[in-house]
Amino acid sequence: MDHGLPILLADISLPVLIGLGVILVLLLIVVALVVFVYWPIWFQAYMSNANVSLLSLIGMSLRRVNARIIVQAKIMAMQAGIGPERETGITTRRLEAHYLAGGNVPNVIRAIIAAHRADIDLDFDRAAAIDLAGRDVLDAVQTSVYPKVIDCPDAKRSHKTTLSAIAKNGVELKVRARVTVRTNLEQLIGGATEETIIARVGEGIITSIGSAGTHLQVMENPDKISHAVLERGLDAQTAFEIVSIDIADIDVGQNIGARLQADQAEADTRVARAKAEERRALATAREQEMKASVAKNRAMVVLAEAEVPKAMATAFREGNLQGTAKTGNGAG
Repeated sequence: MDHGLPILLADISLPVLIGLGVILVLLLIVVALVVFVYWPIWFQAYMSNANVSLLSLIGMSLRRVNARIIVQAKIMAMQAGIGPERETGITTRRLEAHYLAGGNVPNVIRAIIAAHRADIDLDFDRAAAIDLAGRDVLDAVQTSVYPKVIDCPDAKRSHKTTLSAIAKNGVELKVRARVTVRTNLEQLIGGATEETIIARVGEGIITSIGSAGTHLQVMENPDKISHAVLERGLDAQTAFEIVSIDIADIDVGQNIGARLQADQAEADTRVARAKAEERRALATAREQEMKASVAKNRAMVVLAEAEVPKAMATAFREGNLQGTAKTGNGAG
């Protein structure tokens, strides 16, 4: 029995032993590399109860997933105390899938933690969907907690500092409003953005001022504009909920009604002048026609007078003129 092992080793050739040694060395090198690369991340996840296995870390590298981002996201979720994986759905595979889909994994986790702290209902599926839709889910949650103020109009987008509206008496009012909004997470996907809110509020302000009898009524009670705009429900089908609308500034502009009336009077004057000129031209033309008609009649008279001597000469030659004279003498 003691001589069995030396005999077995003697039967194995030297190249085989060398090959086995090389394989063993390669395995040791691979194990050393794995331990060197993944051991700190795995140990960090293990100490934080993040539930990430060493094989999962190796698989992330093969799938070209940044393992450090996934581990840090799970550590944040566990340390924040938002609940276990079964309740939150924040598993390693789902985080990897969101990362491969082009999502911002740390931003999603921060948004879920912020929503949990603010007692806002936001699960991983909705947060991931909002993130993949191109919206900043963390900013949306922060806006839900701390309302956001939007200038109407927004000078950065429209290059206008005030809204121009005209009351019924024709006086222009220049208004600048501030809209306080809060994110509506339920309608964030597919809901209209800030541009729609600004456009709707601007339309409501212009309509409210346009329905006022005079500009003085608007300046006396600017809050009527806010109430009228809020009653219209301008935040429907948008990603925001309007908290308040505040009229920051009202300035009196031009008297558009008076200017329009002056322009209309000037236009009416020009029309009347044009019609008078037309009538004068027609009268002048008629006068010229009558003068031409008189000249024509005079010419006809002259032609008729020229025929008298001819007729008398013809009558004299024919003897009609003499006979007429004799008859006349006999009657006398």
